[in-house]
Amino acid sequence: MNLRRKKRLTIVSSILVGIAAVAGLSLYALSQNIDLFFTPTEVVQGKTDSGIMPKVGQRIRVGGMVVNGSVNRDPQSLKVSFRLKDLGPMITIKYDGILPDLFREGQGIVAQGVLTSPDTLEASEVLAKHDEEYMPSEIAEAMGKKHEKPAY
Repeated sequence: MNLRRKKRLTIVSSILVGIAAVAGLSLYALSQNIDLFFTPTEVVQGKTDSGIMPKVGQRIRVGGMVVNGSVNRDPQSLKVSFRLKDLGPMITIKYDGILPDLFREGQGIVAQGVLTSPDTLEASEVLAKHDEEYMPSEIAEAMGKKHEKPAY
Protein backbone atom coordinates (compact mmCIF):
# COMPACT_ATOMS: atom_id res chain seq x y z
CA MET A 1 0.00 0.00 0.00
CA ASN A 2 1.11 3.47 -0.82
CA LEU A 3 2.45 5.52 2.12
CA ARG A 4 0.14 8.41 1.22
CA ARG A 5 -2.96 6.15 1.28
CA LYS A 6 -1.88 4.66 4.58
CA LYS A 7 -1.58 8.13 6.10
CA ARG A 8 -5.07 9.12 4.81
CA LEU A 9 -6.58 5.89 6.15
CA THR A 10 -5.03 6.55 9.56
CA ILE A 11 -6.35 10.11 9.65
CA VAL A 12 -9.88 9.11 8.55
CA SER A 13 -9.94 6.23 11.03
CA SER A 14 -8.81 8.52 13.86
CA ILE A 15 -11.51 11.06 13.01
CA LEU A 16 -14.22 8.36 12.94
CA VAL A 17 -13.08 6.93 16.28
CA GLY A 18 -13.07 10.45 17.77
CA ILE A 19 -16.59 11.17 16.50
CA ALA A 20 -17.85 7.85 17.87
CA ALA A 21 -16.27 8.58 21.27
CA VAL A 22 -17.80 12.06 21.44
CA ALA A 23 -21.23 10.72 20.42
CA GLY A 24 -21.04 7.94 22.99
CA LEU A 25 -20.03 10.26 25.82
CA SER A 26 -22.74 12.77 24.85
CA LEU A 27 -25.44 10.09 24.90
CA TYR A 28 -24.21 8.81 28.25
CA ALA A 29 -24.29 12.32 29.75
CA LEU A 30 -27.79 12.94 28.39
CA SER A 31 -29.10 9.67 29.79
CA GLN A 32 -27.90 10.71 33.26
CA ASN A 33 -29.83 14.00 33.10
CA ILE A 34 -33.20 12.73 31.92
CA ASP A 35 -36.02 13.55 34.33
CA LEU A 36 -38.83 11.05 33.89
CA PHE A 37 -42.41 12.05 34.77
CA PHE A 38 -44.39 9.91 37.22
CA THR A 39 -47.67 10.17 39.07
CA PRO A 40 -47.73 9.27 42.80
CA THR A 41 -49.27 5.88 41.97
CA GLU A 42 -46.51 5.18 39.42
CA VAL A 43 -43.83 6.10 41.95
CA VAL A 44 -45.16 3.50 44.40
CA GLN A 45 -46.36 0.78 41.99
CA GLY A 46 -44.45 1.45 38.75
CA LYS A 47 -45.79 2.40 35.33
CA THR A 48 -48.50 0.00 34.15
CA ASP A 49 -47.66 0.08 30.44
CA SER A 50 -43.86 -0.29 30.60
CA GLY A 51 -43.25 -1.57 34.14
CA ILE A 52 -40.68 1.18 34.79
CA MET A 53 -40.35 1.87 38.50
CA PRO A 54 -38.23 4.72 39.86
CA LYS A 55 -35.29 3.80 42.05
CA VAL A 56 -34.21 5.50 45.26
CA GLY A 57 -31.65 8.16 44.32
CA GLN A 58 -33.11 8.72 40.85
CA ARG A 59 -34.04 12.23 39.65
CA ILE A 60 -37.70 12.35 38.65
CA ARG A 61 -40.67 14.67 38.23
CA VAL A 62 -43.91 13.86 40.03
CA GLY A 63 -47.25 15.49 39.36
CA GLY A 64 -50.49 15.27 41.29
CA MET A 65 -52.83 17.07 43.68
CA VAL A 66 -51.75 18.42 47.08
CA VAL A 67 -53.74 16.61 49.78
CA ASN A 68 -55.90 18.87 51.95
CA GLY A 69 -54.48 19.28 55.46
CA SER A 70 -51.10 17.78 54.59
CA VAL A 71 -48.93 20.91 54.28
CA ASN A 72 -46.47 21.20 57.19
CA ARG A 73 -44.26 24.29 57.34
CA ASP A 74 -41.23 24.66 59.60
CA PRO A 75 -41.58 28.04 61.39
CA GLN A 76 -37.79 28.42 61.74
CA SER A 77 -36.89 27.91 58.05
CA LEU A 78 -38.30 27.63 54.54
CA LYS A 79 -38.69 23.86 54.82
CA VAL A 80 -42.12 22.49 53.93
CA SER A 81 -43.47 18.99 53.44
CA PHE A 82 -46.78 17.92 51.95
CA ARG A 83 -48.52 14.85 50.56
CA LEU A 84 -49.26 14.43 46.87
CA LYS A 85 -51.87 12.08 45.39
CA ASP A 86 -53.70 11.09 42.25
CA LEU A 87 -56.21 8.24 42.28
CA GLY A 88 -54.06 5.79 44.25
CA PRO A 89 -51.33 5.94 46.91
CA MET A 90 -49.91 9.19 48.26
CA ILE A 91 -46.26 10.23 48.43
CA THR A 92 -44.51 12.83 50.58
CA ILE A 93 -42.75 15.81 49.02
CA LYS A 94 -40.10 17.65 51.06
CA TYR A 95 -38.99 21.05 49.79
CA ASP A 96 -36.63 23.69 51.14
CA GLY A 97 -37.36 27.01 49.48
CA ILE A 98 -40.05 29.49 48.58
CA LEU A 99 -43.17 27.86 47.17
CA PRO A 100 -44.92 29.41 44.16
CA ASP A 101 -47.61 32.00 44.93
CA LEU A 102 -50.28 29.74 43.43
CA PHE A 103 -49.37 26.78 45.65
CA ARG A 104 -52.20 25.66 47.96
CA GLU A 105 -53.94 22.53 49.20
CA GLY A 106 -56.14 20.80 46.63
CA GLN A 107 -54.00 22.24 43.81
CA GLY A 108 -52.27 20.41 40.97
CA ILE A 109 -48.48 20.70 41.12
CA VAL A 110 -45.36 19.20 39.57
CA ALA A 111 -42.32 18.62 41.79
CA GLN A 112 -38.87 17.81 40.46
CA GLY A 113 -36.23 16.23 42.65
CA VAL A 114 -34.54 13.09 43.94
CA LEU A 115 -36.41 10.08 45.30
CA THR A 116 -35.03 9.54 48.84
CA SER A 117 -37.25 6.58 49.77
CA PRO A 118 -39.91 4.61 47.87
CA ASP A 119 -42.56 7.16 48.86
CA THR A 120 -40.59 10.38 49.57
CA LEU A 121 -39.24 12.94 47.11
CA GLU A 122 -36.70 15.61 48.11
CA ALA A 123 -37.78 18.35 45.68
CA SER A 124 -35.45 20.91 44.16
CA GLU A 125 -38.27 22.66 42.29
CA VAL A 126 -42.04 22.92 42.77
CA LEU A 127 -44.32 24.25 40.02
CA ALA A 128 -48.00 25.13 40.49
CA LYS A 129 -50.66 25.39 37.81
CA HIS A 130 -51.43 28.90 36.63
CA ASP A 131 -55.25 28.97 36.63
CA GLU A 132 -58.35 26.87 37.30
CA GLU A 133 -58.59 25.50 33.75
CA TYR A 134 -55.00 24.38 33.23
CA MET A 135 -53.75 20.96 34.23
CA PRO A 136 -50.61 19.29 32.81
CA SER A 137 -51.65 16.65 30.29
CA GLU A 138 -49.85 13.88 32.19
CA ILE A 139 -51.78 14.69 35.36
CA ALA A 140 -55.09 15.01 33.50
CA GLU A 141 -54.60 11.58 31.91
CA ALA A 142 -53.63 10.02 35.23
CA MET A 143 -56.58 11.58 37.06
CA GLY A 144 -58.99 10.47 34.34
CA LYS A 145 -62.64 11.36 34.50
CA LYS A 146 -62.80 10.93 38.29
CA HIS A 147 -61.07 14.27 38.88
CA GLU A 148 -63.23 16.97 40.42
CA LYS A 149 -62.23 20.56 41.12
CA PRO A 150 -61.79 21.26 44.83
CA ALA A 151 -64.47 23.39 46.50
CA TYR A 152 -63.16 26.58 48.06
